[in-house]
Amino acid sequence: MSTEQHSNTSYELTHAGGVPIKSWTRGVSFEAEAREQLANISRMPFIHKWVAAMPDVHLGIGATIGSVVPTLGAVIPAAVGVDIGCGMMAVKTSIRTDQLPDSLAGIRSAIEAAVPHGRSGMNGRRGRGSSGRDKGAWASAPDDVRAAWGPLAGRFDILKDKHRVLKNTNNLNHLGTLGTGNHFIEVCLDEHDVVWIMLHSGSRGVGNRIGTHFIEEAKMDMARQNINLPDINLAYLPEGSQMFDDYVEAVEWAQDFARANREVMMGRVIEALRQSLDFPFEARLEAVNCHHNYVSREHHYGADVLVTRKGAVRARAGEMGIIPGSMGARSFIVRGLGNEESFCSCSHGAGRVMSRTAAKKAVSLEEHKQATVGVECRKDAGVLDETPAAYKPIEAVMAAQRDLVEIVYTLKQVVCVKG
Repeated sequence: MSTEQHSNTSYELTHAGGVPIKSWTRGVSFEAEAREQLANISRMPFIHKWVAAMPDVHLGIGATIGSVVPTLGAVIPAAVGVDIGCGMMAVKTSIRTDQLPDSLAGIRSAIEAAVPHGRSGMNGRRGRGSSGRDKGAWASAPDDVRAAWGPLAGRFDILKDKHRVLKNTNNLNHLGTLGTGNHFIEVCLDEHDVVWIMLHSGSRGVGNRIGTHFIEEAKMDMARQNINLPDINLAYLPEGSQMFDDYVEAVEWAQDFARANREVMMGRVIEALRQSLDFPFEARLEAVNCHHNYVSREHHYGADVLVTRKGAVRARAGEMGIIPGSMGARSFIVRGLGNEESFCSCSHGAGRVMSRTAAKKAVSLEEHKQATVGVECRKDAGVLDETPAAYKPIEAVMAAQRDLVEIVYTLKQVVCVKG
């Protein structure tokens, strides 16, 4: 594996026996295991031009998180992953900083009550109505959930009839819920002392079921055809096959579910703020809703390709995106610069430097409390895996991708609700 750095480019160029790898990683950590994982991807026979690595790049399962993988004639389900359509949403309000109460605990509690979150956060919405057609589940679903499910229902019925694994998923029950891990809801202030609401979530249980199903199907297909891979998690579905068509159909639905999920939650957070504050305000003065785990049909370098972004945001010229930091760091609303060499992409966040297990061992509760001073958030051992020290410095990540995006707003959270 050979690596080159040129002063006239902002990326590192690596050759590992396949297509080149272009990595926007100057000034940020880049683990050897992630480099090897990218090398494996670059050797797949259907990669178009090169693989792009964003500055938040780190080791994933099969495909590296923070990677952009353009393919011709095939798709790798594990490169999309199981949190299909995971992404960010942010809205600007008319609330000013000095209009917020001195204690933000009430706002945090109101948000936690409004949006089911965590492993036990179904808030009374567990049930068997997985298809959305079950009368009991449908009748008990909140109005906003039913309204959001309406456009999704017919397409899901088709998927459910094709794939038995989807017959008992918690899609309706999970719509409008945050989930666990690194998913969050935040109230933030921009550099003009204006309040924003920002949240991070995806397609929840149904997306996980879809992703897991097709990853396993791809692996079995590789075994049937005696196709040897550098990593079994790079098992792929060839275009022209029924499984390829089924996967693209299912993943596009899951991405729409994820977008709708964020919309429902955002509506609830806005309402929670309205109930917490004793004055009227406007919301959605500006809004961004973008995926960062997904596959998209795009045209690059003379070819129509499938671009898989695993932990990356599309950043076409003028396109708005969101790059969050950790729960104690700044986040950014950005505008894409349309850099074709990155396939018009940017990072999806800061990127981990510690695994969840390592963070829990390395960071003390007192260190976590110090890192989140000024933020109304959980300060218990249960969130040490999400503590700021577990992530790369967001300022270095932003500096490494100056030719991919421009910063429009800089946000700092004052309330953070974790899944």
